[in-house]
Amino acid sequence: MRAPRTIDLFAPASLPQQAPRTPVQPVAPRGLPVRPAGEPLWLGVHVPALAAPAAPAASRILQTLATRALRFTPRVSLAPPDGLLLEVRSSLHLFGGVQGLRDAMAGECADLRLPATVAFAPTPLAALAGARAGRALEVLDAARLAGSLGALPLTALRWPPELIERLACLGVRTIGQALRLPRAGFAQRFGPARLADLDRLTGRMSDPRERFEAPVRFRRRRELPCESASHALLGAALRPLLDELGRFLTARQCGVLALECRLWHRHAEPTRCVLRLGAPLADAARLAQLLDERLRLLALPEPVRACELRAGLPVSRPMHSAGLWQPGERGGLAAASGVDLIERLRARLGPESLETLALVADHRPEAAWRVAGPEACPASPAGAPQCPSLGAGHPAHASVGAHRFAARPLWLLPSPRLLRQRGGLPRYRGALRLEGDPERIETGWWDGRDVARDYYNARDVHGRRLWLFREREPPHRWFLQGVYG
Repeated sequence: MRAPRTIDLFAPASLPQQAPRTPVQPVAPRGLPVRPAGEPLWLGVHVPALAAPAAPAASRILQTLATRALRFTPRVSLAPPDGLLLEVRSSLHLFGGVQGLRDAMAGECADLRLPATVAFAPTPLAALAGARAGRALEVLDAARLAGSLGALPLTALRWPPELIERLACLGVRTIGQALRLPRAGFAQRFGPARLADLDRLTGRMSDPRERFEAPVRFRRRRELPCESASHALLGAALRPLLDELGRFLTARQCGVLALECRLWHRHAEPTRCVLRLGAPLADAARLAQLLDERLRLLALPEPVRACELRAGLPVSRPMHSAGLWQPGERGGLAAASGVDLIERLRARLGPESLETLALVADHRPEAAWRVAGPEACPASPAGAPQCPSLGAGHPAHASVGAHRFAARPLWLLPSPRLLRQRGGLPRYRGALRLEGDPERIETGWWDGRDVARDYYNARDVHGRRLWLFREREPPHRWFLQGVYG
């Protein structure tokens, strides 16, 4: 007899074998090698001038360079006192590959007059070691990393000098020779921390780096070569600070609405000059022009010995492309000209010289607006200022949004006018014809000015459209609130 067959109910079902699929190879742009998406690539920068004992403000200069490097990648880390690290795998196609990114970073260092060495490697410590050794290292594949690091001196790892000397007595002077030593004996003789350094160097161990965060606010001070009360010399001294502010804002795609300049004297209190803008601005030339207008109105108590620039909190600014029409042609750049006029008037006449209307989130028409400065005027989706006095921005529009009763008259009476009525219907220079459905507003209980009204559109005997309401509480009077254009 044939033995019974045992069936395992929990065994996975056998599937028919399929022909092996050919993996799809990714296609890289011309000049760029194909690498796994998760494999990082680090750019290391070494600035020898910052390591000198006499280097002034090395920390601030390194932070300035790191802020500039944020335009290449958001993953920037400091390696003080003279190093910088950038993870740039996702940025290669934006800057022309490795060579384009190398040239761009070298250009940023040249702008700050800082000779530097740039190296590329899959691990941050390897990129930094290649840059410190003065080698233009360019290793894009982790499989080739150990062989490419073999000729680098051990001094690139910044180990203590006594440890470097002990290794040199054993004939170990390069990273390659250190990597060939037995791991257990190396850790026992020189410590597990140094073995961990070698593991981070070759990628055997992760090497997390703290991300650099750029300063949120801009604040710079500059000492003058000699005390001066000349507005022309003060403007020339402030121009480098304004240029730096422009780069600070451009890197963040932001602008400022307020700028403060402090002028320091030897004996008197600092003189404050506040510049308020009608729209977010990041153009250094325009800021210099407006600040010069304000400085000309100042009466200095004594000569200035130092100047300080403080910017308000950066705010997002709309990005515009160039217009088709030139200024003066079919209204070309009319919106920008209006903002420039507001800023120039405020710079010359003072920050409180101009006022505009701002919207308030209130359903009551008489409470849906307030007087404010030009900077309180909201921006339209296209970025051009749109004030309540220009039709679509009327205060009443804020109360209903996209509601079907969104139509509001442009002209509101200073106070509602009581209307006569006959047979319960309002009259204004004759009989009125009500149109459409009423809109009910009941609000304001929290401030003691609560209202309960039914609003109507009406036409008089001459065809003019009026906006009126009827009280919901007795005696149910009728009032005229506004007139349509």
